Parts: sequence; C-alpha cells; structure tokens
Amino acid sequence: MNQEPGGITAAEVTKSFARDGERVEVLKGVSLRIAAGELVAIVGPSGVGKSTLLHLLGGLERPSGGEIRHDATSLAGLNDQELARFRNRQVGFVFQFHHLLPEFSALENVMLPLRIRRLPTPEARDRAQLLLTRVGLAHRMRHRPGELSGGEQQRVALARALVGEPAVLLADEPTGNLDSRTGEEVFDLLRELNRERRLTCVLVTHNAALAERTERTLRMLDGRMVD
Repeated sequence: MNQEPGGITAAEVTKSFARDGERVEVLKGVSLRIAAGELVAIVGPSGVGKSTLLHLLGGLERPSGGEIRHDATSLAGLNDQELARFRNRQVGFVFQFHHLLPEFSALENVMLPLRIRRLPTPEARDRAQLLLTRVGLAHRMRHRPGELSGGEQQRVALARALVGEPAVLLADEPTGNLDSRTGEEVFDLLRELNRERRLTCVLVTHNAALAERTERTLRMLDGRMVD
C-alpha cells in the first residue's frame, strides 16, 4: 500500500544569517516529524525562528545544516528549478498578509498557480471557480482585492494556496491581520479543508486559543523545539 503523501521530517535543521558583519544563528538544530493529514500549530515568542522554520519546511529557503524531507523526497537533493516545481505542486502557502495581485480579480489570483503550470485556461478557471465557491466566495469572484474585506481576501489566498491540490499547507499567522471573529471563521475553514482533503497543515500562530484547537502544538524557544 502506498503511503499517504504529506509527511514532513526535519532532522537537526540549522539556519544562520549574516547581520551587521556577524553570523546570527536563528535555528539551532530543530528536529520534528509531522504525519500526513495532521493539523499542527507552532507557537512561541516573536523572534524565536517560527517563520524561518516554516519557510524552510516549504522550500522557500534552504537550511544552513540538517535535512528536511517530504515523505521520501529530501529537499537538499533538489536543484533550484526542481525545488520551485516541488513548491508549486506539493506545497501551498498562506501568510498574514495575503499577497494577492491587486490588478487581478479573485478568480484570476486563484488561477495563477495553475497558469504557471501551463494548465489550459478553461481547466484552470473551472478549478478556481470550484474552490472559490467552496470557500464561500461564489458571489465575489470578479472582484479585485481592494473591493474585498480582509476576511474575504484571506479566503482568496487560501483558495489560491489549495487550487493546485498540494499535499501540505503552510500558514504563517493566517489570522493575525483579522479581527477575532473573522480569524476564527478563517481557521474553521482551514480545519474543514484539512479534514476533507487529508491535507497536512502546519500553522504558525500567536493565538493560543486557535493553537489549542489543532491536533498538536509544537513550542519553540531560542531557535529550538522545547517540550
């Protein structure tokens, strides 16, 4: 039987940056294992490396040391072109600030990852329309981001992240720019999609109440995982 895709493993991952002529060590040997289909929160004070870790897990940056694997695939074994292809097909990203293209409609923003894959426009449009309907925006597809509320924009960003049917969704403070009620609605939607699609979800959040509603919470302090 084939293993369900979406498992993530990090082994002794380190990351350092040059800052003011010195090396700053952000991650100091992080190890973790996330099962396929799991909904996990990463919490901790500001500046402990949570967002950096998320970027590494998604292949947006490369670690200084250690190894990150998605199922049997080691990200270190991929060249830049292969890594970009991996991100486009296997990982969806949602951030605190949605990063929607302001000149595009909601529908066009969601279609974009599929157009990058060179899917035919009719197929990309159909898939984007289905997902926007699923996130409750069937009536807002033609609106541009500036015409949408903050919660609606984040729903568009979530649809865009999932339209390529990734195995993994990485979300960095996805409710941090929303009021509490709208943030809960977006989180509820994320959790529903996690269950429907058996989607592996890793959520960085400062919101303790939301973290408690995930299946497991990982805590970071000073660049390390703590019990």
